[in-house]
Amino acid sequence: MQLNFDQKISTIIVSGGLCMKQNELIEIEAKIQEIKQQLVAIGEMRPGSLTRQFVPQNDKKYAYYQISYTQNMKSHTEYVRKESIAELRQQIKNYRKFKKLVKMWVDLSIKYSKLKIDFNSKK
Repeated sequence: MQLNFDQKISTIIVSGGLCMKQNELIEIEAKIQEIKQQLVAIGEMRPGSLTRQFVPQNDKKYAYYQISYTQNMKSHTEYVRKESIAELRQQIKNYRKFKKLVKMWVDLSIKYSKLKIDFNSKK
């Protein structure tokens, strides 16, 4: 049985589309692996926000720092010594990076799953 011109073109488009989806799956897998590598390298982290507070005493304002965060649906606030501020800022920065990378991983995983299901259904 010979295929006419339109059938040949549609066959090429379908097989090309599958190839494109397969390439996209491979790209997503590579991006996920990159994210995993970045997650391993993050280091110490801590959620929360660091704020500078002021308390008036004898016509002067004294500054102090505190960290506020939520854990297990409970709000926490702790005082922070000046010597710990730089380290704590880095930990908070690392935590935000962690959250961002995990969100990217989940988004890519959803996209990957949808493409894979679509790819397998058109084989």
